[in-house]
Amino acid sequence: MDESFRNEGRVALVTGSSRGIGRAVALGLARSGAAVAVHGAHGSKALEEAVDEMRAAGARAEAFVADLAEAEACRRLPEAVAAALGPIDILVLNASLELRRDWLAVTEEDIARQVAVDLTASLLILQAVVPAMAARGFGRVIAMGSIQETRPNPRLMVYAALKSAQTNMMVNLARQYASHNVTFNTVSPGAIATDRNAAVLADPAYRARVEDEIPSRRIGRPRDCVGACLLLASDAGAYINGVRLFVDGGWHAG
Repeated sequence: MDESFRNEGRVALVTGSSRGIGRAVALGLARSGAAVAVHGAHGSKALEEAVDEMRAAGARAEAFVADLAEAEACRRLPEAVAAALGPIDILVLNASLELRRDWLAVTEEDIARQVAVDLTASLLILQAVVPAMAARGFGRVIAMGSIQETRPNPRLMVYAALKSAQTNMMVNLARQYASHNVTFNTVSPGAIATDRNAAVLADPAYRARVEDEIPSRRIGRPRDCVGACLLLASDAGAYINGVRLFVDGGWHAG
């Protein structure tokens, strides 16, 4: 690997990294040399297995449990990571809540829960992490967006809107902190085969419709998102700031 893609001596926090895209990205960062904070909303076997996987790759790794629907948990999480592994150099905002509903059936509680996890949590964690990054003169922030930002599913209206809001927040911060060598970018996956969407993708007719819309004609895998994140997290991507990078087989352009 080109040395500019390496992350030795750096500490990465990947929220929602016990499984799926978050776990794949966390493992990629571990293999690049970073110490990794593996996060889950609750303690679980998957969280323990993810930490074991990072350690098997030769990385320092620790598990952290925090329910990001709770504001105080969002503030405590970065403090706990810093105490255990050191100051956070790389932050990947991957955790999210996706509730599939007809928009007319969305309740105030549905909205509040998604806002808390998909937007408020990101802001609170950023407030806790970014000033220290700027003071040290290095930081990489990657928000996991979604194809929903440009091709919104009618049953994911709130989720899609919040992903768009998070991307706007990244652009705003990119302009503010570029001179401090802190970058803010969004990686927006398309249809990726994860536990979250396993049920809908198990429907052959639905899966065929989705694949027909994707120019590459296949559903993505969590590991398809790793390369983009490694680029944006490393010195190799130091001059990339404020972008939205789709990892979707060309779906957004279809």
